[in-house]
Amino acid sequence: MDRRGFLKLGAQLAGAGAVGGATVAAQGAFAMEADRAAKFTSVLAGAPANSGIDTVVIVMMENRSFDSYLGWLNRDAKYIADGKSRFGSGFGVLGNIHQTFTAPDGKRVKTEPHGVNAGPINSWEGCGHPDPGHGWRAGRAERDFGFLASDSGNDPFALSYFQRTDLPIYAALSRRFTICDRWHAALLGPTYPNREYLLSGQSGGHKDNYLPLAEGGFQWPAIFDRLNAAGVSVADYASDFPPFILFGDRTAPYLRTLDDFHADAAAGTLAQVSYVDPSFIGDGENDDHPLADPRAGQLFIRDVVRSFTRSPQWKRGLLLVMYDEWGGFFDHIAPPVALDDRSSPIDDENFGQCGFRVPAIIASPRALHGYVDHTQYDHTSVLRFLEWRFLGAPANGPLGNPANPWWLTTRDRHARNLGRTLSSTVFDPNLHFDIDMHLAAPSPPCGQDAARVLGSHPFATAVEQGYLERLGAGRRLRHIA
Repeated sequence: MDRRGFLKLGAQLAGAGAVGGATVAAQGAFAMEADRAAKFTSVLAGAPANSGIDTVVIVMMENRSFDSYLGWLNRDAKYIADGKSRFGSGFGVLGNIHQTFTAPDGKRVKTEPHGVNAGPINSWEGCGHPDPGHGWRAGRAERDFGFLASDSGNDPFALSYFQRTDLPIYAALSRRFTICDRWHAALLGPTYPNREYLLSGQSGGHKDNYLPLAEGGFQWPAIFDRLNAAGVSVADYASDFPPFILFGDRTAPYLRTLDDFHADAAAGTLAQVSYVDPSFIGDGENDDHPLADPRAGQLFIRDVVRSFTRSPQWKRGLLLVMYDEWGGFFDHIAPPVALDDRSSPIDDENFGQCGFRVPAIIASPRALHGYVDHTQYDHTSVLRFLEWRFLGAPANGPLGNPANPWWLTTRDRHARNLGRTLSSTVFDPNLHFDIDMHLAAPSPPCGQDAARVLGSHPFATAVEQGYLERLGAGRRLRHIA
């Protein structure tokens, strides 16, 4: 079976894919064996108020795939040995950093460490390389023909990967908490639609980074509307551009600054559902989008983790770190198809087509040490957990009263609840690693010529087009954007 046929088969089987040449069925058996080895009672077995989770902090970074960023875990001997000692011989990670892809000229190209494929100008930032393709069309080309397909727009930069020593905060978090190795982007498409799915379970039928200028922001319901109506506090703590504002001026009451996050964490006054955004724009960019140095992203995540874990709210807290989409970087698991209000048998119109896997970390005093959750999640699994914890949704399944729905769309109604991986009996608020560890300073930004080659970041484009001012929110948001 060729790569195209294999990936399509993997998609049909809910993104099972393959590991090291294993068959799809063998991989499924591997996941079930590992899950059986980790026997614990989930918080979903009890009432939401008794879950031990009162504060949820959500961080969504930009444009990296699981294999490119966390695939090294499968080859980390200590991590695997520790996992087997805790969870049994079936423990493992669906990670693969060593792959080969065919370029349009027929040449076979191997994945390489970032110092090889992202050089020679700057191996950390990818200066001088094209931004790997991650749009609607490019994603489908990568799914069907590999990550150097002619319609992907990729060069070998898309085949670069990082290792444990490159991402020390993620290495420490992976050892201490839980990673998810089947967390997919909600859509096989770019930034805005995936972030819209995180907040509302849909993108309004938009396939690209459409900016809702004419509408004054997207007007359909979002999770913050439902939470606010239920008396649950919500905040979007933004470094520069707050993604909430894509939903219009009605989101202004929720907007805070990153400084507010650190202050509120210290005071124990964080919103019950707190979104924390990296810097998307300018020389201080630390969102991990290509051109940003991943070492800057590690510094940002470290500071968020440090503030939250030192907060009075941490003992009943949950921190989620994930990426909006794979950014065009290689991954070996085929993206699955989910139920969606805009599902279609026509591939180009199918909003049920999830994207490739992204890095995802679940950190909490209720999280198992060094565990790998093989459950198939996407960004709407965050909605599903919030709806269970705060809005009266059942722990699992789509049951509910259509006249008074707890769900926003078909997608979140049928999503897996990530609460299944949190333990009702485990409680360990300690980090067990040095959160003040020394981290390397990031490189200076790529030059303007490189920036023009790579194109504009979608949030930078929104600012350039005066989106905030045209919403009438510019004066109120000037301290943020």
